[in-house]
Amino acid sequence: MRTPGAADTIDQGMVRPVLRGIGNTLLAIAAVGLATTAYVWVTLPDVRSLKTANPTTTSFMKLRAAEDERAGKPPHFEQQWVSYGKISPSLKRAVLVAEDAAFPQHDGIDYDELKAAIELDWNKGQFVRGASTITQQLAKNLYLSPSRNPYRKLAELFITRRLESELSKGRIFEIYLNVIEWGDGIWGAEAAAQAYFNEPASALNQEQSALLAAAIINPRVYSPAHPNKRLLNRQQIILRNMAQVTPPYPPSVRMYPAPVLAAPVAPVVLGTPAVPR
Repeated sequence: MRTPGAADTIDQGMVRPVLRGIGNTLLAIAAVGLATTAYVWVTLPDVRSLKTANPTTTSFMKLRAAEDERAGKPPHFEQQWVSYGKISPSLKRAVLVAEDAAFPQHDGIDYDELKAAIELDWNKGQFVRGASTITQQLAKNLYLSPSRNPYRKLAELFITRRLESELSKGRIFEIYLNVIEWGDGIWGAEAAAQAYFNEPASALNQEQSALLAAAIINPRVYSPAHPNKRLLNRQQIILRNMAQVTPPYPPSVRMYPAPVLAAPVAPVVLGTPAVPR
């Protein structure tokens, strides 16, 4: 039997400090992670007011206004709030197909899409595919920024869960359709319908709705007024799949009169986003 010698004693003396250092590092990382999570949680916005009050502005609207100011551009802001019932059923279906076909079923996070996005990002070594649901997009638009840093993503997930726990699917979708960006200074379905088709959002047909929904992926690049080949291809894919989705029921809570704002299923594969969300 081999008797432990001086070399073994030296090896153990070298290994123990290394293991201790690794352990301390892991504990420090865990402590920082817990502290960050706790800070994000206690600083989350209170979304309960959205049950009965429509947001008058969003984080993205403020961001675009600041960008215009820095560029010396005159402010351009078009938005008119409309109730859920005054938005074309075709547009609702088209947006679901384009952005989140499983929206009526999931709890704010589409875990299958998230898993696929993580795997693709890992394989490519960069952010390639977006997996944001409609609720996640709303959380980001209302309160956050386009940044993809881990802190922002963590806050987005927490806000998403709060939105889903406090609001009905119909209310979440109603707010989303009224505040998302649909072009330079164009916000919400009513402003987009008037700007691109000179019609109210309630009168949009299937082709118009599919074209608008196809542009959400990057509304500052793709314009329904001047659709390029890729936008038209996305429109046709959306049109073929609109019958497969069912919009959520209208919000069950009676809303206060909406302000008119002036100046301030199986996932459908539509291709790789130009700008991942």
